[in-house]
Amino acid sequence: MSGGEVAGILVAVFWAILVSFLAVVLVRLAQVLKATTKLVADVTDQAVPLLADASTTVRSARTQLDRVDAIASDVQEVTSNASALSSTVASTFGGPLVKVAAFGYGVRKALGKSTEEAPRKASRRTVIVGRTVPAARRRKQKG
Repeated sequence: MSGGEVAGILVAVFWAILVSFLAVVLVRLAQVLKATTKLVADVTDQAVPLLADASTTVRSARTQLDRVDAIASDVQEVTSNASALSSTVASTFGGPLVKVAAFGYGVRKALGKSTEEAPRKASRRTVIVGRTVPAARRRKQKG
């Protein structure tokens, strides 16, 4: 065998190995693409109903928020009406009631002073902080 024949055989073996390797890679790539296609189809089948449910939920939430907004505006109106009523009642009855109460207190004090006897004289005790009372004074105070 000549050198050219050996080189031709080596090139042919190399090409056969390369083609075999590429065939294995292409077969595996085809399997991966089939699995990916199946996965995408399954996700699509499950995602469409989920998106429909989510859309329904969002519509329902929007309706509920509109209701809550209406309730909040009604509560705000009621609160402002109650505040106005409270200030009206306070200005109408508050001043006269305070005057009547003050008058009643003054009358009670005036009547109480005239019927009361002279105030009792309170006993005086002197407390000196930090000093002790001698025993003779203690006996005198107790006796």
